[in-house]
Amino acid sequence: MSNKAYDFLVFIGRFQPFHKGHLAVIEAGLAQAEQIIILCGSAHQPRSTRNPWTAAERESMIRGALSSTNNDRTHIAPLMDIVYNDESWVRNVQTTINGIVTAHHGTPHKTPKVGLIGHGKDQSSYYLNLFPQWGAVNVDNYQGINATPIRESILEQTEFIGSKSAKSVLPENVHQHMEGFCQTDIYQQIKGEQAFVTRYKSAWDSAPYAPTFVTVDAVVVQSGHVLMVERKARPGKGLLALPGGFIDHSEKLVDGCLRELREETRLKVPAPVLKGSIKSQQVFDDPYRSARGRTITHAFYIELAPNKALPKVKGGDDAKHALWVPLADLDPTQIFEDHYFIIQEMTGM
Repeated sequence: MSNKAYDFLVFIGRFQPFHKGHLAVIEAGLAQAEQIIILCGSAHQPRSTRNPWTAAERESMIRGALSSTNNDRTHIAPLMDIVYNDESWVRNVQTTINGIVTAHHGTPHKTPKVGLIGHGKDQSSYYLNLFPQWGAVNVDNYQGINATPIRESILEQTEFIGSKSAKSVLPENVHQHMEGFCQTDIYQQIKGEQAFVTRYKSAWDSAPYAPTFVTVDAVVVQSGHVLMVERKARPGKGLLALPGGFIDHSEKLVDGCLRELREETRLKVPAPVLKGSIKSQQVFDDPYRSARGRTITHAFYIELAPNKALPKVKGGDDAKHALWVPLADLDPTQIFEDHYFIIQEMTGM
């Protein structure tokens, strides 16, 4: 009979990248549970300076750091963010965990004991309080290791990955993965994004306080299609985005939204019709929604009357192309920042 306190412990994280602190949590979990379930957050998103590695790559990093015995006791699944709907995110976690537990619990007539494992390093670990039906195991932060400075060093300092500092915080297999990753075109693209963001932020170094930017975005829907643009420049070059941009000091939010919409899409719909088609507006203010800094956007949901012929559009200003995309065809891995979640929230997808 097992003397483990739990049948399953659940470890939720982004693992960008996976480091020795994460490995210490897994080892602590396996010491207290028969099996551990690891959910890789921020899955199904485009590569970015905050999320350079895919869920599949992170799973490979994790499994490569574990022994074969511990791999047999470990289950890993991707977990998509639902930035503006905690209830949907919690439901996704519950559904994923329940499915894994049901499939791998070896004692049918015994209710499995499930718990969460992690440490309250910052507000990103608030999830530890969202599942009162499960137990909780708190662990100390291993040697104060944090993924953010590691990730920034990899993207900003070419020599970092060959340093003793890198080897001291990354498992050997992860360090090898990073050496290979740094030779790829993908790395160069993300490194370029990081350099852009660094230059962008440096322009505000002399400000007396960190700036907060205000933007507007247009969620224009007609006949099951949403109007998108392909970004022409960094950040997010080549990704699809909502038409939008920074507000001018002399204009109202709605006027700024319609101006950006026209500049980027050349949408052939009269302004009075657009204004009359606004169904709702909403503020989106996730602190991490933009790599450029604290950016609060005001989104306007514009629902045009159904028509077999979608209005003609053409990319302009910051947009390389403008296009209508069927809602069912939206791919979150190809959409800029949190725009997929804005569409999801405002259209009820």
